[in-house]
Amino acid sequence: MRIDFFHVDAFTSKLFGGNPAAVCILEDWPSEEIMLRVAGEFFLPETAFCVREAGTWRIRWFTPEIEMDLCGHATLAAAFVIRNFADSSIESLVFSSRSGELPIRFRDDRIVLDFPSRPPRFCEFPETIARAVNIQPREVLKARDYILVYPSEGEVRNIRFDRNILDEINLDPGGISVTARAEEGSAADFVSRFFTPRASIFEDPVTGSAHSTLVPYWSGVLGKEDLLAFQVSRRGGELFCRDQGERVSLAGKAILFCRGSIAI
Repeated sequence: MRIDFFHVDAFTSKLFGGNPAAVCILEDWPSEEIMLRVAGEFFLPETAFCVREAGTWRIRWFTPEIEMDLCGHATLAAAFVIRNFADSSIESLVFSSRSGELPIRFRDDRIVLDFPSRPPRFCEFPETIARAVNIQPREVLKARDYILVYPSEGEVRNIRFDRNILDEINLDPGGISVTARAEEGSAADFVSRFFTPRASIFEDPVTGSAHSTLVPYWSGVLGKEDLLAFQVSRRGGELFCRDQGERVSLAGKAILFCRGSIAI
């Protein structure tokens, strides 16, 4: 089997920024074991596998360890690849996924993702996470992911986790977002970082799916629908967000790093 792949940096317009994803365009589905092994070989935060089925595109996402239920940056990367290398005439498409239908629109140099909203609820702070983090949060909420809210951007940037402690828990397929309102004078409305216990890639550079929860939270706190989010990881990334009630709009840019093929 020959598989064409594309390595794309998502939620950025600059190489070596944003979140890298591999995208594999397939004619038929290989086994789940093969897809997991391919994702492990790429060893990127996510690998997206896409097959065209009955006029739409089916998408599945794998980390080097597990299949995910939703992934923002690899979806954006897959849409970028389809538009630029499979069908340049399209203005929109719909991905079919484990999280339902995901409509995609292309607007100038941005790709707009339409994701389900996952509003968080206040919850008890798990003792393991509390012991592992160096700065205690102001609030703790949860949807798929735990959301730790801090008073300042500086605290988010200075967050450290003790992995020896944090790896005592397994949140698959979720993780931990740490977030705060952006500092005064910033173009952004809020900032975040994202961590996954037991994962080979501990801090995810830009986590689109986490914004399905962050956007409804910050929309309610700030009283606005349109939000600009910065994920302040080492690579960094920006997401143009809109709270749409039961759905969340996430827009961003992408750039190709390399392409090739693998033989299995």
